[in-house]
Amino acid sequence: MATARSDYRRRVVSAAAAVAVTSALAAALPASAERLDNQVAVFAALDKVTARISKLEAPLGETVQFGALKLTARACYSRPPTEEPKTSTFVEVEEIQLDGKQKRIFAGWMFAESPGLNAVEHPVFDVWLTDCQKPVKAVQRPTAANQGGSKGQQPAAQGQPGGEEQPVEPRRRVRR
Repeated sequence: MATARSDYRRRVVSAAAAVAVTSALAAALPASAERLDNQVAVFAALDKVTARISKLEAPLGETVQFGALKLTARACYSRPPTEEPKTSTFVEVEEIQLDGKQKRIFAGWMFAESPGLNAVEHPVFDVWLTDCQKPVKAVQRPTAANQGGSKGQQPAAQGQPGGEEQPVEPRRRVRR
């Protein structure tokens, strides 16, 4: 009976050690998600008086006005469609007061997947991030040509910007 207990304890301890080592390795590895820089931040803006929601497209560095609010997007990041969505922007929001002066009411990060986390809440207007558009550069996945071989590459299709080659997904065999 004593050997069965000690054998059980050894298995539990070795399983716990394996979990700890796996967790430590996962924490030490860099994240594999690729970040896309975008040129336009897309916001949804609610006018509480009229109950209308408007779509605002704010090019980076340019100010867009919605009612008494002025929004200036400074950065807009997203991920490729093949990755888990994560869209964020850094935005500055100023309110035009009745005397004509501008007062900054928000400066910070907004996250499209958590609109209630850092949305602009104003007595008359609400603003939140919905999307980022117009990536600065196309997503490039590693291909066999980039790694020294030419397997799985096709010539670039006509009409592609810069005549860049596009990666081709390898075919997978299906067992029947």
